[in-house]
Amino acid sequence: MSEQKTGTPLLKVQDIHVYYGAIHAIKGISLEVHENEIVTLIGANGAGKSTTLNTIAGLLRPRQGTVELNGAPIQGLGASRTVGMGLSLCPEGRRIFQQMTVRENLEMGAYTRSAAEIPDSLAEMFERFPRLKEREKQIAGTLSGGEQQMLAMARALMSRPRLLMLDEPSMGLAPILVEQIFSIITELHASGVTVLLVEQNAQMALQVADRAYVMETGLITMQGSASDLLHNDAVRRAYLGS
Repeated sequence: MSEQKTGTPLLKVQDIHVYYGAIHAIKGISLEVHENEIVTLIGANGAGKSTTLNTIAGLLRPRQGTVELNGAPIQGLGASRTVGMGLSLCPEGRRIFQQMTVRENLEMGAYTRSAAEIPDSLAEMFERFPRLKEREKQIAGTLSGGEQQMLAMARALMSRPRLLMLDEPSMGLAPILVEQIFSIITELHASGVTVLLVEQNAQMALQVADRAYVMETGLITMQGSASDLLHNDAVRRAYLGS
């Protein structure tokens, strides 16, 4: 499904080690994401997938190793700086601002942008997510789970990222909404958004991705084209229930 990429990757993670106190959570992993790819990171709960995204985003600082965005080192800069450099994280659990309206949540996603740029971005998000336009003035905490996930994704897109990182976008959603979220991810990719996806639903993730990495207990144990891993017997037994 995907050829080996050459050239400078948009994101390059090299030998990062991350600790929570004495716990060695990430044990020297390396990965790359190239422009216009969907790359997925799959693995069991506790494998370190969310920790990896949080470290890339600047929410955690690696004790060792480097993270580069478009060739520039970003490890340790902090999340507010990395957003301004073109990286946006849609976090696990959505983390929307529950007491704010849909529109206010979206505006919060554009805090690195100039005031003049925000109306066009809002219009773009309302066109991409018509349900949010219908609920523009509604308090975000009253939205359904699927609507909250759409809002979290739209808020992350308001900064116009070069790389969008999605952490468990289908978590807790009914199957029909999972299909809808993955359809949106595919549409985003078709419009030129590069995506790094962490997802429990390995089957769906491998179906939409170009390449994939498998994580186990803080290590990357397998990598390759998503189509190859989708048909790999060990991956199928461990993550696809077959």
